[in-house]
Amino acid sequence: MARAPRHLELAGVFASAITPRRADSQDPDFSGLLELLDFLADGGVKGVCLFGATGEFLNYSFAERQRLVYLGVKRSRVPLIVGVSHSTLAGAIQLADEAIASGADALILMPPYFFRYSQREIEEFYLQFARGAGDAVPILLHNHPQVSTKLELELVRKLIDTGRFAGIEDSSGDWPFFEQLMELRRARPFALFNGDDRTAARALSAGASGVVSGSACAVPELLAGLERAISSKDQPQAESLNARLLEFIEWAERFPFPTAIKRGVEIRGQKSAGPLTPLAPETRQALEDFSTWFAAWLPQTRKTAAHG
Repeated sequence: MARAPRHLELAGVFASAITPRRADSQDPDFSGLLELLDFLADGGVKGVCLFGATGEFLNYSFAERQRLVYLGVKRSRVPLIVGVSHSTLAGAIQLADEAIASGADALILMPPYFFRYSQREIEEFYLQFARGAGDAVPILLHNHPQVSTKLELELVRKLIDTGRFAGIEDSSGDWPFFEQLMELRRARPFALFNGDDRTAARALSAGASGVVSGSACAVPELLAGLERAISSKDQPQAESLNARLLEFIEWAERFPFPTAIKRGVEIRGQKSAGPLTPLAPETRQALEDFSTWFAAWLPQTRKTAAHG
């Protein structure tokens, strides 16, 4: 029996979830994902993004992604945006078909990764994807130039104007570009998400639709509290929470992404598993230092977030 549709509002804090793995085999931990979804909903996020960069999507097979999405949709109490990024058009459409069949609330897609493509080729990729995936659920563009071809402003405008794309997540960290997207949105409404945690508070204060946050996977209360503070114009609370978020980011950036987020999730009592590639001895020691810091930092952070 199909689940009753959830109300989807493309706004607020969406946690970009890790994908838990079994420590003994490195296979996906299905029960771990279900427990993580409960944890994130309890933490106050408005939704969850599966198989974004934080979820290390490229390390999972089609069958694994399909099964995790299917179970996640059944379990989640908040809407799920499902990443369907792939290095090929056929792969992205296959992932989209499976996600839609499982009941995903929305899809998100970056340009094909690894190789670089012209803007015209990226345009054709997105247009053919939209035709192949249909219009059953909203589709978000994903600008993530660190790992795929950058989406230029003119291409974003053209794709939004087709009416086939509900909005965009910008993970570039390029604030002038985000401001251009904000200006573009004034002429044609669309969902505009910030995907760079360093500028999350700035984006929310400027009127962005929301954020897709990897940090929110480890500390959902912090990002949810930050959004509440900004929405209620509680500037001291927003500044206090953003300062704590930046502290977390300063630590996280010392490690390959998303190592610190995964360790934070583990300290929170959720299943995670370690990095998929070896860490240098000094990095392993630094990660232990981070664990000590995070465990001491967390209680006051949760207390501060709860006061909003």
